[in-house]
Amino acid sequence: MIEYQNVTKTYGPNIGLDDVSVRIDKGDFVFLVGPSGAGKSTFIKLMLKEIKPDSGSIYVGGLDITKMSNRGVPKLRRSIGIVFQDFRLLPKKTVYENVAFAMEIIHMGPRVIRRQVPQALSLVGIGAEASKYPDELSAGEQQRVAIARAIVNNPTVLIADEPTGNLDPDTAWEIMRLLEQINLRGTTIVMVTHAKDIVNRMNRRVISIKEGRITRDEKRGGYGFDGEESGEGLLLRGGLSGL
Repeated sequence: MIEYQNVTKTYGPNIGLDDVSVRIDKGDFVFLVGPSGAGKSTFIKLMLKEIKPDSGSIYVGGLDITKMSNRGVPKLRRSIGIVFQDFRLLPKKTVYENVAFAMEIIHMGPRVIRRQVPQALSLVGIGAEASKYPDELSAGEQQRVAIARAIVNNPTVLIADEPTGNLDPDTAWEIMRLLEQINLRGTTIVMVTHAKDIVNRMNRRVISIKEGRITRDEKRGGYGFDGEESGEGLLLRGGLSGL
């Protein structure tokens, strides 16, 4: 599904990734963790072909995207949905229009849009809010809209970049339950996060990056670095009893 083979990316004297090799299989749910500046953003930008590696190969869906021409990039990005910490909704468009916009920009027909947008909104539990505008929604509802927009084109991979960073603890766990449901439907999820309690309690695969290198890759791991867990993120403790 996703494979990095000896990938290095530098920014002048600064290291983004340093000889990274890792494979993420279809249907995985992976937490990508590490301190600020560790290389997490570089990892994601390379997957989206926003930047190019200095060396190495990156495969997404069996295609070597390091050899992909610019003409192939739109198709690549249609296969990858993205959810951000700050939602990035269009304020002058309704919930329905925000989600539909993700289909309009890839030139999907009106009939397909009318079918898939309500399905996506229903899946994330926000169907009743279709006619509202973002400023009429809570933060949790806005993130649900952002997730609906990210999955409406049925991507094979969903990147969640700090999706709970602007949410209160209870709402954060609601979003995590939703992401888990999406994963169970077959979507591969790569989630960048500093929320230690979420990582520790969900007990999913953890890839830890530090100074551009993968320092740990555990099938069912926790957040801690080098066997240590710091005290950040403890506000989420006790938020989810079912996972």
